[in-house]
Amino acid sequence: MAPMLFNSFVFWLFFGVVFTLYFRLRHKEQNLLLLVASYYFYGCWDWRFLSLIAVSTFIDYFIGMGVDAAESRRLKKFLVGLSITANLSILGFFKYYGFFIAELEQLLTSIGVPVMMPTFYIILPVGISFYTFQTMSYTIDVYRGDCKACKNFVDFAVYVTFFPQLVAGPIERAKNFLPQVIEPRVVTSEHFKQGLLLIAIGMFRKVVIADNMAPIANAVFATPVDELTGAEILFGIYAFAFQIYGDFSGYSAIARGLAKWMGFDLMVNFRMPYFAISPSDFWQRWHISLSQWLRDYVYIPLGGNRYGTLLTYRNLFLTMLIGGLWHGANWTFIVWGAFHGAILCLYRIFEKSKNPSQETTWPPKFIQMIVMFHLICFSWLLFRADSLTQVIEMTSLLMSDFTISPFAVSVLGMIAFYVTPLLIFEAWMERKKDLLSLLNVHWGVRGMVYLYVVYMIIFFPPPTASEFIYFQF
Repeated sequence: MAPMLFNSFVFWLFFGVVFTLYFRLRHKEQNLLLLVASYYFYGCWDWRFLSLIAVSTFIDYFIGMGVDAAESRRLKKFLVGLSITANLSILGFFKYYGFFIAELEQLLTSIGVPVMMPTFYIILPVGISFYTFQTMSYTIDVYRGDCKACKNFVDFAVYVTFFPQLVAGPIERAKNFLPQVIEPRVVTSEHFKQGLLLIAIGMFRKVVIADNMAPIANAVFATPVDELTGAEILFGIYAFAFQIYGDFSGYSAIARGLAKWMGFDLMVNFRMPYFAISPSDFWQRWHISLSQWLRDYVYIPLGGNRYGTLLTYRNLFLTMLIGGLWHGANWTFIVWGAFHGAILCLYRIFEKSKNPSQETTWPPKFIQMIVMFHLICFSWLLFRADSLTQVIEMTSLLMSDFTISPFAVSVLGMIAFYVTPLLIFEAWMERKKDLLSLLNVHWGVRGMVYLYVVYMIIFFPPPTASEFIYFQF
């Protein structure tokens, strides 16, 4: 079976069948259809890991019921601890076992202790970090009293496996999404209009932006550093910045649009992140479901900002370090998280030291955006590089050689051609403070935008389709 990519014909054939059947069924039957469809959708990636999702679903369903029924706080704590341990054990084995075993073996060998650690060929299940965090948050929320335990197993299983957001989020909270599963859904014409807009925007970001930036970024990062110039590296990082944004935000927009067409309302996961003026502003705009998850289940439990300045900085740094590790078992991701933790702390120090009487418009907001964008771009170098050695070599070249080669000019031209219309559109949405503001303009203008999207997809297709980046997480 072929993987179900949102930008593939096989997916839209699958969705067409599900969508046609969906509106011929009553509510409970709709949920059963969604469960079967979601398992089929995931099985197309690798049917062997269907049992893993089933195990996570069973564990947290019954633990949630147990937490809700338990009368003693001690038993509730034990059960939620069991859920966290089980989920993190599954995630840790599949995602981090190989990395930590290799690092431990290297450490022991370096101090003269030869050792042969047990190794396994482990395939990373697609989307495991997303659905693991989602099910784990459910049991924690039941324990905290933020939501009631779901009594119906099918309803809970749909919450865990809902196929539009199963493999790349957004990470939905039970208190927001479970009621939508449990209660009958009403689909209106407004849902269809919103869904169409979200899907059109998502397809443009993925197919036109991300997939056309991917070959540029791949070429730069695959070329030996001594064969590049600083300008080529910088523009390659720009290409990756828009590749990962178009890829991930495109997926999230399509997921929201598909859900709208079936009467669901998924949370907003992106809100023009490259218009951020500070690290905290960026994380309120980028992968919002993860940043809120880390805030509520890591930063606040660590103490948040309740115990003084030094502990606040420690909590910020540790939270982002965990956020980096969430992305993958590689030192580049860990350093990426540490970098974000460091700039969060530095900006916080700067804000505290700023004179209250100083004009808030200085430096101008545009300058703050440019500075923040380049800090984010440096973090994308950490994120995309194959190793820390490559990061160091590329950073050194960025600061020492800025020769504008013909290749650099070509790359910059392609970025400008594909990305400028998106930035203009997002600047307009930023000013309107409404992600669906296009629905409020004249239908003729909206139609022209849709025609432009279709034109770009048909006449400027990418050389090859690229898999969604965040599927690997």
